[in-house]
Parts: sequence; structure tokens; C-alpha cells
Amino acid sequence: MATTIEPIRKPKIQQTECFIGGKWIPAASGKTFATINPATEEVIAQVAEGDAADVDLAVQAARNALENGPWGTMDARDRGALIHKLADLLTEEFDELAALESLDNGKPISEAKAADLPLVIDCLHYYAGWADKIHGKTIPVRGPYFTYTRREPVGVAGQIIPWNFPMLMVAWKWGPALAAGCTIVMKPAEQTPLTCLRMARLAQKAGIPDGVINVVPGYGPTAGAAVVAHPGVDKIAFTGEHRTAQIIMREAAETMKRCTFELGGKSPNIVFADADLDAAVAGAHLGLYLNQGQCCCAGSRVFVEGKIHDKFVQKLVDMNSGRKLGNPLDPETQQGPQVDKAQFDKIMHYIELGKKEGAKCVSGGKRHGTKGYFIEPTLFDGVKDHMSIANDEIFGPVMSVLRFDDVDEIVDRANNTMYGLAAAVWTRDIGKAHHIAAKVKAGTVWINCYDVFDAAAPFGGFKMSGMGRELGEKALDNYLEEKTVTVAMS
Repeated sequence: MATTIEPIRKPKIQQTECFIGGKWIPAASGKTFATINPATEEVIAQVAEGDAADVDLAVQAARNALENGPWGTMDARDRGALIHKLADLLTEEFDELAALESLDNGKPISEAKAADLPLVIDCLHYYAGWADKIHGKTIPVRGPYFTYTRREPVGVAGQIIPWNFPMLMVAWKWGPALAAGCTIVMKPAEQTPLTCLRMARLAQKAGIPDGVINVVPGYGPTAGAAVVAHPGVDKIAFTGEHRTAQIIMREAAETMKRCTFELGGKSPNIVFADADLDAAVAGAHLGLYLNQGQCCCAGSRVFVEGKIHDKFVQKLVDMNSGRKLGNPLDPETQQGPQVDKAQFDKIMHYIELGKKEGAKCVSGGKRHGTKGYFIEPTLFDGVKDHMSIANDEIFGPVMSVLRFDDVDEIVDRANNTMYGLAAAVWTRDIGKAHHIAAKVKAGTVWINCYDVFDAAAPFGGFKMSGMGRELGEKALDNYLEEKTVTVAMS
């Protein structure tokens, strides 16, 4: 593992203010907050700290754009063309955006270029194609009546996104909302506001009318809470932690806002003895350590059949030992820092808790270096179902291996969690794979693969992992209202 961090090659910082009604303006309070480089612990920039006053301006701008501007009357195909244009502009600024994402978030630039940005661009193109394909139905009701339905935009959408995949979460939220004809007030995560603000500039450059997209950076208890409470916001889309979603649900009830949530997980990754061992090891490694383990669907509970347990664990240890940590802007870096000190401290707490509760730390378990929020890729063996590291979402590079010997028990053990976001099964027995896929309570099940995403495939969770679905045609439902129109024909 690398032990030094080379100087960060900083991309240009262009946008740090609120984007409201097509204008870049400071927060009404004049306050700013620092966004920190997690690799060096240095301040990247001071960003406008929006609050209720700024959210109110943003909602007014979004409402005006919806009801009085060109957006509400624009032909659907033209609306789709603007979304396509935004995706094209992201492609033109590919390298700069990848560097900015890596700088602000800490993810390796290689991941930003290979995964994040291609998925962002593909998602926007996908929903651009949906814009002119949203339509109602004619219904043969009884009597001399002609009845049809219209699918109309829900209105002003309040969108609150997390810090782990900043640009991708923007695309997942903006794509279906814009295709449906909604306008947007977005609150990006305070840890990672810079790429969202850059994307707002590109949206304006693409020709999306002023006021359609508004971005208010700030903190959850102030800016985020104001978005949820504002009576001019018709719908809330939130990605983050389930306890925050519970607060949002209670607050949103006051104004009966529609809510969709994509929340956390403690995903089971089940490896049978008849699996392709090397493929399963590589898949488990990717499924947990991608993005420093900061993935809601991370395969953090790896259930390994006893016959292959020892070989499997040793191969994981070997992979961890060769993993390169360091400057996230170095193309050779495989793992960057955690996003901030709070997340670093939380993960280190769980590592110590795992050791205290009797799990065996066979790889990592320590801070890497002395500067930045780096944690070694950590692997626990001998984990039991009751342990904290097997139950709580750690959101870091900490994998728990749990042994099983009885196939009949594995579904119950996999489902023994309050979450239900994702799962995976590795086996050459396709019948067994489909059986597990049908029985596991999770919104996504991967068979002999992990972290395979496509804009067309719905993503979301069972139980405490969320409500509604992102991506695919299903995500459009989050931003549409159904209206029935009946006409007397005689």
C-alpha cells in the first residue's frame, strides 16, 4: 500500500454560490461553509450556506418556471432534446468533472471515469428518450362517455441527495423529474456540493430554462428541512440514511407531500461451494470496497459455504494486501479516503467494536497514513449474526465473512436484517440461484455478479431500505400525477 499522498492537482473551482432562478447568488444570510478535501484535510472552497430564505426563493423560482415560464408548455420532445444536450455537455467536460468529483468526494479518479460519469451520462440520455413517451390511456367506461387519463408532472420536486455518488445521484433525480416536466429544488450534501453546482451551470448552458433547476447548498437541519417543510414543494425525493427519512416522512405529512426514499442496506452476498471461486472473490471484493465501502448496496455480509471458506478468505486477504491507497487523483490509486472525519470516526468505531465482540480481524483494521481520512481495507472473519458489524450499516471498507454449512438456513439468515436493498448469490446451479433470488427480501438480486447497474433497471429497497424505485420506467411514477377526464358524448 502507498504511504504518501502526492500534491492534489486541483481542477478549477467555478461555482460556489446558490443557483436560483438561473442566477448565481450568495446565501441570503451571507454565510458560507467549507468543503474539505478528504485526502489532505484542507479546505477546497467556501460554499454558500443556504437556509430557509434561500429555499423559499428557489421554490418561488421553480413554481414560476413551471406555471408561467416556457417549461410548462414546452413540447415533450423538445424537453427531451434539452436533457440530451445536458448529457452531451457532461461528455465534453468529462475529465474536468471526474477530477472535481474525485477532489471533493475522495473517490479514485479511475472509478469516477470508469463508472460514475458514464452512468451519469447514460442515465440522462435514457430519460431524455422517455420525455415524449409519457402518456395516458383511453378507458371504455359504461354509458355514453369518453374517458381518458392524463399523466401530468407532480409539480415542484424537492430533491435531497447524499455524498457518496454526488453526480450520479443528481442524474438519478434530475433525469426522471425533467422528463416528467417537473421543476426542481435540490439540496446537495454539504460534504460534496461542487459537482452538483457545476452540473447546474451546464444545465443552463444546455438551454434548460431558468428556474427549472435550482440548487441550494447547505446543511440538512436548515436547508434540507426547509425544502421538506415548504408548502410550495409538491414532492420529496431523498437518498440517505433511514433515520433521516423517518424525520422527513413525519414533516412531509403536514403538507401531504409525495415521498420516495432510497435508503441504506446490509446486503447479503451468498457464496456457495459450487461457485466460480475466483469470480466470487473478485465480485465480493468489488461489492464491498468500491467507493471506499461507501455504497448503500455494499455486500457487507458475505456468507461463505464452509467447504470453500478458508480458501475464499485467504484470497480476499491477498487482494486487500495488494490494494493501493493514496491520492485519489492518481490514476493508479484503487482506494481513496473516507468522505470526512465523521465518517472516518464512525468506521473506526465499528472496527474496534468488531474486535471487542469477538470477530477476527484478518486484514486491515487500521488508519492508513497520517494525513487524510484513509482506512485500510478491513476484513473480519468468524463473524456471527448477532454482532454489531453484521447488523449495522457501517458505510466503510469493512467486510464481514459469515460461514454457513446448511443451505436451508441461508435465506433466513440473509433476511435477518431490517434492510432489504440488495443481495447476491454465487453458484453454478441456476435453479438454486433463482430459488434464492425469489426468497431473499431485497429490491435487487445479482446472480454471479455484483454492482451491475443500468438506467433501465429499477433500483430500490424493501423494508427499511426505502419506498419507491429509482431508475427505469418506474422512476417516472415518482414525478407524475394521474388525472382522469370524462366527457359526456350525448
